[in-house]
Amino acid sequence: MSPLRSLFGRSSGPAPLPYPPTSPEGLAARWVRWVAAHGPTKNPVRDTTGEHAGHHQPDDVWLLAGTYGGSVTRRCAVPAGRPLFFPAFNMWQFPARAGEVPVVSRATGHAQLDGVPLPLATIGTTTPFEVRGALGNGVTSTPRPTPVTVWGLWASLPPLAPGAHELTFGGSDGGGFWVEAQYRLVVS
Repeated sequence: MSPLRSLFGRSSGPAPLPYPPTSPEGLAARWVRWVAAHGPTKNPVRDTTGEHAGHHQPDDVWLLAGTYGGSVTRRCAVPAGRPLFFPAFNMWQFPARAGEVPVVSRATGHAQLDGVPLPLATIGTTTPFEVRGALGNGVTSTPRPTPVTVWGLWASLPPLAPGAHELTFGGSDGGGFWVEAQYRLVVS
């Protein structure tokens, strides 16, 4: 038995995604898993400076976090050649069943890079994906396998040119709850 197997014969990692990893749905699910990979002290959504932005990043995309409400300004370095993916506004649901997508019909969002508005895509995962996070993680709070669905207004960017960039994104549920993140990125 491989070292990645537990004593009970189950893989120690999460189940494969029900979506291709680079599809919009796959990226949204990977973003949720990325947030869940962090315990409460290094949660990228609670991060107030950007110091935790590089933790548990995948090799093929750079993920950025918003907030659980309110605004934040962060600084972080991004490796050259890495596309970016982030939510202007999103919601997840757990435990979730097929078709249970937490759509927020009045949600709005915005994003801009270096003062230029960016398009947002509405992405939802109708098929739940498994999340096994760190204890106390910001998604499910538990390391136990949990089926999750996510919905949101998302942006993806091709790799940025080397140098300094300012990225701002955020959104609202249309009823008073809002989020906003400003990133000062250095690509090198």
